Formats: sequence, structure tokens, C-alpha cells
Amino acid sequence: MKVLNLCCSSDHRFEGWFASEDDYRSQIERDLIECPMCGDKTVHRLPTAPHVLTSSSRAVSVPHPMKERPAQPRPGTVGEATASRPSTTEGPIDQLTLQSAWLCAVQHVINHTDDVGSRFAEEARRMHYGEADERPIRGQATSDEARALHEEGIEVMALPMPAALKGPVQ
Repeated sequence: MKVLNLCCSSDHRFEGWFASEDDYRSQIERDLIECPMCGDKTVHRLPTAPHVLTSSSRAVSVPHPMKERPAQPRPGTVGEATASRPSTTEGPIDQLTLQSAWLCAVQHVINHTDDVGSRFAEEARRMHYGEADERPIRGQATSDEARALHEEGIEVMALPMPAALKGPVQ
């Protein structure tokens, strides 16, 4: 098994697992590899250094990006949807940490909401007007539907979903 570091044209970095180098090349040639963040099929391999696992290297742990900083609610947010913001005394957040945090937030939304699909606007209205029990939902709405919901006082928020999280990962 070969684990390769890959990158798309938008500079999203991710791992790819392949049976061999030939398997990787074959999948690249057939456009089977795509970025899990944006779906871009323009993917290239990043240089990697070999790592030999020794007894002393097993003790070294890499900190998880979400555990380095506790999440702090932003002023003005309501409910479960809170976000962390870097402190001004810390250095800038690198792209991989930001990407990881965003994926964790999207996964949290997926795990804690009901997917109502294209019935989103209808279901949001039913809950708002007391016709259905309130619960956290997600789904698809056109920009016109979202605008109409806002005009009715129903708060909604667009959340871009990576293609890999929209369905089962193969």
C-alpha cells in the first residue's frame, strides 16, 4: 500500500492510498482521482520524505489541529453553530489546519442534522410556523428560496459541502 500526499489546483492537500505506483499512475491517467474538498480532477503528487518507524519515533505524537485550540464562540452566534477564531497573539493558521477545522465542522453538521434534501424550504417553514417539531435540518434551497425564507424571518445559512461528504466514500 502506498500513501501519497496529493494536491489539487486550488492547493487543497490530501492523502491518496494506492496499491502501487502503477495504480496511482493508472488512476491519474483515467481521471479517477479528485480533490475531496472541491472535486477538482487536476491533481498532482507532492514530494514526500521517507519515514522509517523506529521505537523512538513511535513515542512522537502529532497534535490534532482541532485539539490545539479550544473552540471559542464568536459574538452574535446562536445555537450549536459556533466557530473558533484564532487569537491575535498567535501566528496565522496554516491552510491544512483551516481545511481540517472546516471538514470537522461540516462533519459535525452532517452528524447532527436531518437531511431533508430539496424539501428544505418547505420543512423550515413548517417548523417556523409550528406545524412541525423543531429540529436541526440541512438540505438544498435555491437562492430565491433562501431569500424568501430570510424575508419571512427564518434564518438559514449556506454551507458548501465537499463532494466526498455528500455520499458514501468508496
